[in-house]
Amino acid sequence: MDTNFQPITSTNARGHYRQHSLEFKRALVALSLEPGVSVARIAREHGVNANQVFSWRRLYQQGRLGVPALIRDDGLLPVVLAPTAPAPGNSTADADADADADGTIMLELGEVRVRIEGQPNAAALAQVLDRVLR
Repeated sequence: MDTNFQPITSTNARGHYRQHSLEFKRALVALSLEPGVSVARIAREHGVNANQVFSWRRLYQQGRLGVPALIRDDGLLPVVLAPTAPAPGNSTADADADADADGTIMLELGEVRVRIEGQPNAAALAQVLDRVLR
C-alpha cells in the first residue's frame, strides 16, 4: 500500500463537508477490494471514515461511481484472446459448424444487464455497447 493518493477536496457553504473527486473515490475502492486489505486501514491512511469507503464500494458495485476502472477511456472493454488448440478428433467439418453456431453475449455493468442471443448485426451491437458503456 505504498500508493499515496491526494484527495481533491472542497467545502460547502457550511464549511465542514469534504467533497472528494470520483478519481479519489474509485482509487480507494480499488485499494479496498484487493484481497486481504483492511478497509479501516485504507480509510485511516487516506483521512476518511471507513463507513464512507464502504458506502463508496456499494455505489461502485451499483455502477453509480462513474465508469469502473476496467473500462478504458475510449469506452471499450479490454479484450485478450487466448490461442486455442483444436481438440483431438475435431474435424474441419466440426470447426465449420461451430463457426456458424449462434451464441450468447451477456454484459453486466452496475444495474444494467444486456443479453444478446444469436448473431447480432455489428452496427447494432456497436450502438448498444456505446449506449451502455457511457
